[in-house]
Amino acid sequence: MIFKFLKEGNICSPSGFLSSSLHCGLKKSGKADLCVLFSETPALVVGAFTSNKFCAAPVEVTKKIIERSSRVRAIVVNSGNANACTGKDGIKNAVSMTEIAAKHLGVSPWEVLVCSTGRIGVQMPMDKISNGISKACSGLSKEKGSDAAGAIMTTDLVKKECAVSFRTSDGKRITIASMTKGSGMIAPKMKTAHPHATMLSFITTDAKIDKARLWEIFDSCVSRTFNMISVDGDMSTNDSVILLANGDAGNKTIKGKSPDAGKFSEALYAVMTKMAKNIVLDGEGATKFITIEVSGAKTYSDAELCARAISNSMLCKTAWFGGDPNWGRVLAAAGYSGAQFDQSNVSMKYNDVPVITKGLPIGTSEEKLAKEVSKKELVVRINLGAGSAKCAMWTCDLSYEYVKINADYRT
Repeated sequence: MIFKFLKEGNICSPSGFLSSSLHCGLKKSGKADLCVLFSETPALVVGAFTSNKFCAAPVEVTKKIIERSSRVRAIVVNSGNANACTGKDGIKNAVSMTEIAAKHLGVSPWEVLVCSTGRIGVQMPMDKISNGISKACSGLSKEKGSDAAGAIMTTDLVKKECAVSFRTSDGKRITIASMTKGSGMIAPKMKTAHPHATMLSFITTDAKIDKARLWEIFDSCVSRTFNMISVDGDMSTNDSVILLANGDAGNKTIKGKSPDAGKFSEALYAVMTKMAKNIVLDGEGATKFITIEVSGAKTYSDAELCARAISNSMLCKTAWFGGDPNWGRVLAAAGYSGAQFDQSNVSMKYNDVPVITKGLPIGTSEEKLAKEVSKKELVVRINLGAGSAKCAMWTCDLSYEYVKINADYRT
C-alpha cells in the first residue's frame, strides 16, 4: 500500500485548510448545524452532483460557480434545511449565503460554494443563517476539522471522516481527507460538473495537480464508490461530492500517467471507498452490510443493472434483515433488472456457500444458507454466465427502525 490512513484524520489534515462550526438555530436539538471550510490559498475545485430534476438551490448555485471558477476558497454547509423545492427565493438565499461568507472572508462570492441538507420545501431562515455564517467565519481554526464533520449530520448516528497521506516521487508528503454525511435517502447517481437526508461529501487535499488529470481521477473514483451505494433506493435532491486541491504540499505538479498520478488515484479511491462504505454501515436502521457482486455479464451496463436492482429490492432487503435466505427474491430482481442473460447459465452464492448452479438450486440446506444470511456482513455473488463484465455495489438491509425513522422525520 503506497498510502497510510492517519489515526485522527479529518477535513483539515491537509495543509492550508481551516474550518469552523456552530449551532445557528436550524436544528431543534441544539447540535451544530452550520460549518465553513476555508482554504488559505485558492484551491482547484471539481464536483459531482445529483441528477435529480428537483435538484436543490445550493446545487444549482454551486454548479454554476464551478463551471465559471477554476479555483475557490470556501464551502458553507448547513444541515437542518435542504433549501430544495424553494423556487426563486431558494436560489436567492443560496446566493446570499455565498455573498455573506465572501464578505467576512475577504474573497469573491464566486470563490464560495454552498451545500445544504435537511427538510425539503422550507425556506431558509436567513437571519439565523447570516448570523451563523458571520460567527463561523470569525472562528476558523486548523483544530476544528472533526467538529465540522458533526455539523453536516442529519439522521447520521456517527461522524464520517478520514485522511490518508503518501509521498510523491520528489519526496513531498501529500494528504487527502474527507468528511461525509449520509444515512438515508441514499441512492446517488451523480454527474460530474466538468464544464457542464442526502449524501454530502467534501474532500480536501494539499496536492498540486493538473486540473484535467484531477477531473479524470475524480470522475473515475466517484463512479466506482459513491455511485455504487444504496441504502433505500431514493435519490436525494442535494447529493454533492466536492474536492478542493490547494497545492500547499509543494510537490511537482501531478500530470498524465505519471507514477504520482497513480498514487494519487489509489489514495483518493481509498478515501472515497471508506466514506461510501461508512454511509451504508450507518444506513438508517441498518443491521447488516451487504455487498452485491455481479460477474459474468455481457457488458458492464448489464452487470450494473443487475447489481442495482438487487441492491434496491425491498423484498431482498427485508429478507436479509430477517435472516431469511429467500434467494428467489434475488433471482427475481436480477430477472427484471434489464440485464441480458440466459437463466440456465446463472449461478449464485451467499458468501462462499453455493445456492444455485445453471439456474437451479443445488440442495444446500435452508439452515446453512440462513446461517450465512444472518451474518452482519453478507456477499451475494451472482454469475450471469453471459460474458466477462463485472460490477459490485454496497447496500444494507431494511429494518423496522428504518420505517420508524422516516415515518417520524418531520414530526
